[in-house]
Amino acid sequence: MAGPIAIAAGGTGGHVFPARAFAACLAARGEAAIAVTDRRGAAFAGDAPVHTIRAGPPRSLRGLMQLGLGIFDARKVLRSTRSRAVVGFGGYPSAPTVLAARWLGLATVLHEQNALLGRTNRVLARGRVKVAASYPGMGDRLVGNPVRPEIAALRDRPYTPPAPGEPLRLLVFGGSQGAHIFSEVLPEALGPLAGRVAVRQQCRAEDLDAARDAYRRHGVEADLEPFIEDMAGALGEAHLVIARAGASTVAELAAAGRPAIFAPYPHATDDHQSANAGAVIEAGGGWLLADRDFTPDRLRGLVETCLAEPERLSRAAAGARQFGRPGAADALVDFVLSEVRETGA
Repeated sequence: MAGPIAIAAGGTGGHVFPARAFAACLAARGEAAIAVTDRRGAAFAGDAPVHTIRAGPPRSLRGLMQLGLGIFDARKVLRSTRSRAVVGFGGYPSAPTVLAARWLGLATVLHEQNALLGRTNRVLARGRVKVAASYPGMGDRLVGNPVRPEIAALRDRPYTPPAPGEPLRLLVFGGSQGAHIFSEVLPEALGPLAGRVAVRQQCRAEDLDAARDAYRRHGVEADLEPFIEDMAGALGEAHLVIARAGASTVAELAAAGRPAIFAPYPHATDDHQSANAGAVIEAGGGWLLADRDFTPDRLRGLVETCLAEPERLSRAAAGARQFGRPGAADALVDFVLSEVRETGA
């Protein structure tokens, strides 16, 4: 039996979710996969067998030492499992395995989820390493960003804006850590629209009580939770999403064909969230509110416009769907297997 494809990922959901979708697609094709990650990423590896290595951010002497030790850890894993290729999904936990793959001469592909190359991928994208991109104009092949199958399936459900007299169902989330500004601004922004909107919001645990009190004071129906387990179900019910613009968020909204108001996290590395949001907004998939403009009045104005002109929501849903690449996982598998064949592994 041919050796597995090694998946190098770890850290945040933005790296892990597409890695898991890729692994599921490999399994559906009858291809074996292993996950190579650090301790943080081990819990997110999905069904693939997990091999834990040492890794650390190379910003300190300790981090550099962990990186060096991790390369030897990863080399041992790749040789013992007879891995045929390595696919890195960014973040420093992927670096030791990608570097070990280059050392061993294995087919190596980096997947970049964002509209700008991340710092780790910029360093690793040298030599025979190929880059699979999620946005046009970068990398060796455009494949898109793999999304969870249950969210990709939403593409088959037509978008329907709120009917006359029906509340606008708002889904609000800020990535795996939530967004404090949403809990501060939304209750005041939506207060004058009480009865016309219904909110489901992922909220930081430390913000839950204050946000519930604020929504209650303003008379807004709101369901708040620190983590939304069934994101596919939540997206399927939503008329409009308010979110940050991490790579997985943008990819999942586009794959599902859901309109969104994007508020990019202003401190993201190289401001890549603004670039992510800008691409889907240019395709007509939503609206941008930078943090400096994320005020109760500006947000209320946008929501009121959507309530008054629901056809705008339908057009944005269509723009998002057109931008989405629901076949990204398959496209990435095709690219990786073509690289494996080229190296004769």
